[in-house]
Amino acid sequence: MSWLFERLRKHKENRGMMANLRCVLVDNKKHRAWPVLNRLGVAINNDVSAFVAGLFATHPEETSTGNFGTTCKNIEQRRDNQRTDEAKLTPTERRFQHLLSAEPGEEMQGRILRMVFMAKTQGIPVNYEKLETDLRFWNDRTKTDWAAAFWSPGASPDTEEAI
Repeated sequence: MSWLFERLRKHKENRGMMANLRCVLVDNKKHRAWPVLNRLGVAINNDVSAFVAGLFATHPEETSTGNFGTTCKNIEQRRDNQRTDEAKLTPTERRFQHLLSAEPGEEMQGRILRMVFMAKTQGIPVNYEKLETDLRFWNDRTKTDWAAAFWSPGASPDTEEAI
């Protein structure tokens, strides 16, 4: 368990702190998040940890299983975007495909943020610890792991009871 997430869990009911932490996700408001990041022990220039902390402040429901591909698959299932035998991709599949092909940095962070917003509206938890690790060591293997979790044949997503 990461020290960052221990601290985030401890403060997740502190609405003011979480509001300021969400500011790290908006370019012209990042300066509001810097004191909070400092209190959490995150360096201001640690983009990955700061970004994931901002995501946590946006949607603090978390899980310790799966990766972000699993989260996206659960979003697809909840939105009732069932795959068909047609060659057409569902909207969530298309978003996920664009996420995997995004350039690291602002483009990828924007796509991840949108998927976290979708997870929030559907009540789907996110494995933030795994997400932070995956973003820190982003490479083809990570993309393949996410894709395998999303498109594995015959795999059923987490049920509501498991979440």
